[in-house]
Amino acid sequence: MITAIIVGAGHRAMCYSHLSIVQPERIKIVGVADPNPFRCKQAAEKYGFGEDMIFHDAAELASKGKLADCVINGTMDADHVPTSLLLLEAGYDILLEKPFAVSEEEVRILDEAVKRTGRKVMICHVLRYAPFYVEIKKRIASGEIGEVISIQTSEHVSYHHIANCFIRGKWRRHDVCKSSMLMSKCCHDLDLIAWFMSGIAPKKISSLGGRHFFCREKAPANSGEYCLLDCPIEKDCMYSNRQINLNHPQRWSAYVWTNIEDIKNPTAEDYENDLKRKDNPYSRCVWKMDNNVVDRQAVMVEFANGTVATHNMIGGTSRPCRKIHIIGSKGEIEGVMDDNKFVVRKIDTRPGHEFELIEVNLNDEGDTTGAFGGHGGGDQRVVEDFVSVLEGNPPSISCTSLADSINGHLIGFLADKSLQTGKVIEL
Repeated sequence: MITAIIVGAGHRAMCYSHLSIVQPERIKIVGVADPNPFRCKQAAEKYGFGEDMIFHDAAELASKGKLADCVINGTMDADHVPTSLLLLEAGYDILLEKPFAVSEEEVRILDEAVKRTGRKVMICHVLRYAPFYVEIKKRIASGEIGEVISIQTSEHVSYHHIANCFIRGKWRRHDVCKSSMLMSKCCHDLDLIAWFMSGIAPKKISSLGGRHFFCREKAPANSGEYCLLDCPIEKDCMYSNRQINLNHPQRWSAYVWTNIEDIKNPTAEDYENDLKRKDNPYSRCVWKMDNNVVDRQAVMVEFANGTVATHNMIGGTSRPCRKIHIIGSKGEIEGVMDDNKFVVRKIDTRPGHEFELIEVNLNDEGDTTGAFGGHGGGDQRVVEDFVSVLEGNPPSISCTSLADSINGHLIGFLADKSLQTGKVIEL
């Protein structure tokens, strides 16, 4: 059995650690490191370990030597590399949340540490493990659509998602969380592009975008500063906290209700009072926040073999979804991850034909976790693969080792540099 310690007991790490409940014979959570006493107590009660295995942070844990086989590192973006360096030196293998670094320099530092210590670090690029993308990867690798000419991906970030995470939430300011919107939200997509082009390096990156909608200039006339305190148009506003959060208290519970997370069964009054606190960023108008990350961004990448890839992030959409369209020399693949199905079109030169159409519906294959589990079914599978590798088994086709994840991160960092400078960036 693999033993693991949670470092940073937030939403993502607790999600990954849930495998120990589903497959208790394979992995056991034996400790936690987090400065929040409530979250530490919560983890200890859920996984059944004592106070002697509760630590204030990664530094305290690392100072005790190696107490388990591995760590599930779910700290905030800016803490990923500093905490991982301590844990690697202490002898831990690490399952590390994305983005694994917040700069090109941090990529180099962590890569060198992994090579020096010989430890295993797997990155939580969970979309690689979604059955939807695994099936696409297999078809590309088999040569079914020939040489890849173009990859087009897009992510539509819903109005409630962008409001709660990237406008009012803890990823709203690059200078605080140290990650851009592109890296916080779309490094999954950039990693997928690099994974589909595995073995071929990106060479040129350019990007356009900005924060053009969620700003004071776009605020509705007569709107207030705080939804539930001083806004006369709140009842008719689609971004009102009443509409987004009070009417859907469980939708973003892991992020919105941190002030009252220690209340066992919060009432409707508890929720409303929390959103009336002026010191709570979730109480404020989405157009009058202190956010400075983009609300839309387009990225273009040229690879060494001439393949061109594009990714579009659009914030504030009605439906959240990820789309993909890959065009090859013999055919193409197009689909929507959230539907858990795609089509393959193959060039067909027979008289009376133009192309052969193959429909791939993963919902028909009995995969109930497909598009309906976390991140298309990838959340649990990435942990299963990590545990499997620690058990001594060969990595899967989706394996997200640090070395495999570097190109996707570099694309993101250089895209942001292109956005700031207005220049095409060459590797």
